[in-house]
Amino acid sequence: MTKANLSDIYRAYIACLNGQDWPKLGQFVDDDVHYNGRRIGLAGYRAMLEKDFREIPDLSFNIQLLVSDPPHIASRLAFACTPKGEFLGLDVNGKRVSFAENVFYDFRTGKIAQVWSVIDKAAIEAQL
Repeated sequence: MTKANLSDIYRAYIACLNGQDWPKLGQFVDDDVHYNGRRIGLAGYRAMLEKDFREIPDLSFNIQLLVSDPPHIASRLAFACTPKGEFLGLDVNGKRVSFAENVFYDFRTGKIAQVWSVIDKAAIEAQL
């Protein structure tokens, strides 16, 4: 897998998320995916994303920085959204907030097998 090929797969994955095209998620995410060190599987990963979109109706994943070093991707995702209630233990309650997520992915056979994610909670706290 080349750097360009992996980047293209990742961009298609982000488009899948933003389109909430859940039936296609399995094209990008391994059935045995791990998230922050815990096995949640494809069904758990999908449920997590669906919950995020329910709680943040205007959620949109925007690639700010992307580094491809097969089989890994490092990405900084930018968000400007309006969570309906509590988010990351903070009472956001419909206030528009901007923050970033730094996320690393390990791909296996062209699919995401491991995800390590850190969200900039301090940036949200500073806006509340």
